[in-house]
Amino acid sequence: MLTEIQSYKFNTVLFMSKGISLIIIISFFLVSQSCQSQEDMIKRNKVEEYVSGIETPKVESVSKGSVSNGSLINGVLFPFSGPNFQYFDTISYINNRAFLNSNILKSVLETYHVFEKIIPNRFFYLMECSNQHGGKMSPHRTHQNGLSVDFMMPLIKNNLPFYELDLLGKDHYLLTFDNDGRYSEDNSVEIDFDLIAHHLLVLNEKAKLYGYKISKVIIKIEFKDELFNSKYGQELKDSGIYIVKALSPLINSLHDEHYHVDFEKL
Repeated sequence: MLTEIQSYKFNTVLFMSKGISLIIIISFFLVSQSCQSQEDMIKRNKVEEYVSGIETPKVESVSKGSVSNGSLINGVLFPFSGPNFQYFDTISYINNRAFLNSNILKSVLETYHVFEKIIPNRFFYLMECSNQHGGKMSPHRTHQNGLSVDFMMPLIKNNLPFYELDLLGKDHYLLTFDNDGRYSEDNSVEIDFDLIAHHLLVLNEKAKLYGYKISKVIIKIEFKDELFNSKYGQELKDSGIYIVKALSPLINSLHDEHYHVDFEKL
């Protein structure tokens, strides 16, 4: 048996050992946080430098041709972030892939403003738009005239907003969800179809104020039942907003983690 002195020494060594381990863990955490903060600062600086070199046109945008064969005159850069939204990827942003027709930009921003009031705790991520002057933007087949926008699927886990998959940048396009809208790596994470339906309704309403409407929504075909069965689903179904009825297997598989929206003039 340990004597009182031996026991004291043993406990002291054990305490010191645990203390050193705790210090190592804390130090690792602080270094990780510091590196992340430094990386975030570098990204912010790149975005600020890029934005400072972009001149906002003083006249309305003109979208020529079609979304799959067109160009954009006086395109407007979408803000990198706002009170309840953010563009999804720094590299995409500073490579001129976040431009829109000015009327579509106003429609999207006003839609986010509506949700800021009615769902103040909800954050949204916007994905790729168009090049500054439109034209082909690989690998997209559309997005050519400032009237196309990719919106990130809003996610929930245990009926609460879930954002851990939203900061993957371009890799977000590689995420996969099953036919019921559940994340392939964690079935407890699922798509919030009700919010998507609501978002499309408000977005279409705001676009009409500027002489446009949603012409087409591309989303994984298997998601349509989930979308229409949501709280706002019947209203969406009755709205006249066209949701694609058929897609090639490749295009279908590419629209499970985002939904693509095309606009057209009324």
